[in-house]
Amino acid sequence: MALRIDDMDRKILEELQRDASLSLDDIAKRVGSSKTPVWNRIRKLREAGIIKQNTVVLDAEALGFEACFFVLIRTSEHEADWQAKFLKALQDRPEVQEAHRLAGDIDYILKVRVANARAYDLFYQQLISEVRVHNVTALLSMEEIKSTTSLPMFTG
Repeated sequence: MALRIDDMDRKILEELQRDASLSLDDIAKRVGSSKTPVWNRIRKLREAGIIKQNTVVLDAEALGFEACFFVLIRTSEHEADWQAKFLKALQDRPEVQEAHRLAGDIDYILKVRVANARAYDLFYQQLISEVRVHNVTALLSMEEIKSTTSLPMFTG
């Protein structure tokens, strides 16, 4: 049975999404509760797998990862062995920030973060040397307009 989330859980999750380093006291003050109930709710949310991990968000450009490519992949292979090999190749590459299997004409889309076009080409050459793909289209992001990991906790 799925865990039921109430408004207090949503408030706590909203605060944690904004800043996961907040103390229990700070979270409790912001959501209008006390420390122990907040701690119990956070523990419950972790145990249910709703809170997966605590992490930090880094500035990719400040660290030299100035190029973000969205890579569209079409494949003529749909067998389980090929898929397992392809998924492992993606998992093994830290440049791949996101990978999604799609419905429609494109089979997969990847978000790849690298230093520059030369680094992307190296990534691309290594990937296609490991797994066969039918067609690859790389789209260079000219400007990141919005990027967030936060989910909307209170929507209509």
